[in-house]
Formats: sequence, C-alpha cells, structure tokens
Amino acid sequence: MIKSYFKSTDKNFTLLNDDLLKILPTFEFKFDMIFADPPYFLSNDGLTIKNGKIVSVNKGKWDAATSYDYVNNFNRQWLTLIREKLKENGSIWICGTKHNIFSVGQILQELNFKILNIVVWEKTNPPPNFSCRYFTYSNEFIIWARKSEKVPHYFNYAMMKKMNEDKQMKDVWKLPAIAKWEKEFGKHPTQKPLPLLTRIILASSKENDWILDPFCGSSTTGIAANIFNRKYLGIDTDQEFLDLGINRKKDIEDSAKLKKVKNKLIGNKDKQLEIFELEEEQTDLQRELDFIE
Repeated sequence: MIKSYFKSTDKNFTLLNDDLLKILPTFEFKFDMIFADPPYFLSNDGLTIKNGKIVSVNKGKWDAATSYDYVNNFNRQWLTLIREKLKENGSIWICGTKHNIFSVGQILQELNFKILNIVVWEKTNPPPNFSCRYFTYSNEFIIWARKSEKVPHYFNYAMMKKMNEDKQMKDVWKLPAIAKWEKEFGKHPTQKPLPLLTRIILASSKENDWILDPFCGSSTTGIAANIFNRKYLGIDTDQEFLDLGINRKKDIEDSAKLKKVKNKLIGNKDKQLEIFELEEEQTDLQRELDFIE
C-alpha cells in the first residue's frame, strides 16, 4: 500500500510526495489523461524582467541541465514510465519551450506516441525582452499526443467549438499568465493558469476520468480537474508546493467559492456553464486509487 501525502475526503484529489521515477513503477493503475509540466531546463543564469524588475531566470536545481544528453536522457526516462500509466485510448499533454520541447517531441515519436497537435499558448501579457536582440518571447508550446497510432483518442470537439464562438478552435491559444486571484495561497515559479488547464481537461477527458500530473507543483491540474468533476493524482518532491495545492483544494470545497471560480473560468452568460455541464460525457466505470491510503 502506497502512503499518500494527502487524500481529500471525497477521494478525488490525491497527492504523493515522491520522485516520479521511483514511485511510478510501484503500481499498475492506468489513467485516462496525463498533463505534464516537466522541467524546461532554462535555468542558465540568464536574466528576465518581472514586475518591472530585472531578475534571474533560475527556478532551482531541478530546472538546470548539464548537457543536451542530460535533457534527452531525463525525458526518455520519465516518458517511458509514464507511457505505461496511460490507457490505450488515453492522451497526454506536455508543456515546454525551445529548451526542452524538441527533445520531448523526438522521444514521444521514438516511443510510438502519435502527436496530435502542437498547441501554441500565446501569452497576452509576456515580459519584455530587455536585450533587444530577439523578438519578445511570448509563447510556450504544448504537445498533445495519444498513446497509440491506431486506437482513437477522446476529443470533445463540440465543446471546444462552442467555447470558441461556434468556430473550430485553432492550435494557437491566446490566454494570459496566471491571474492575481490564482495566487491567493502562494505561487509556484512555473505555475500554469487555470483557464489553460480548464481548456485542456474539457477537451480531452470525460467526467469521472482519472488525470495524472507527474510534476504537479501547486496542483493547478488537480484544481481544474476537480472543478469539472474529474479525479486527480499529483506527484511532486516539494512539500511546500504540495501544501499550496492542498490549500487550493480545500478552498474549492466551499460551494460558493467553487461556483465563483467556475464562472471566472467559463462564464455564465446565457447559462453557458449549465449547457457545458449538460453536454459532458461520463465514464461508465467508477475507479478508485485503492492502492493509495
């Protein structure tokens, strides 16, 4: 039996304080969807601008790389393990920048994943490029891939179209970085915005699906998953950020707060939220992480 760092009373939000390379081989459970925000390996002692001040780009030792071979080996290790935790019809989303995304894409293909899209997340509020030697870095890439070439994946095309004013949604998403209200309990240095995870989760999972985040940080994936009735397992080595995620989970257990956050994410104009919820598909099988106490 695996000991959880935290397991919510509704059993829909579970956290493990562990190294994913060590913990993943110890269980056989398979997930419907995986979201991964692995190290970008951009902590190279460079500088950037944040809140009008010049600051270091360094995030921590976990984000530093000694060589391109190091990046490739790390990505090959975790992607090989994570593949075994994905259902045959499941899909995976992986974030990155130029520092890691080409390595990830190459290894996904080596491991026989089928790349479906490379989404460009265009930030509406990027920091300026103070060196004036390049175009402003305003985007991140998100690879969406399925496990099998031949087994179809789930895609809620109708919902994505409806969320995009009844037009086909493109693979360029204009979304801001995290909002002030998302930092109420603190902030992870690479925290992703809830609207981004909301779109990903609604596009590629059904209600009651299990979602895994092997680099969970402050559990934005888990918050978005639980808001929209999915179940979540997050793994991280840093207790400080796991605690941040726990506080965020406890916050949305208040029904009034949950409704407020939902309306921020989707909006309630013309009962839009209710329409989305009615159109959600549900999985037939209710599965639990009964191997985690």
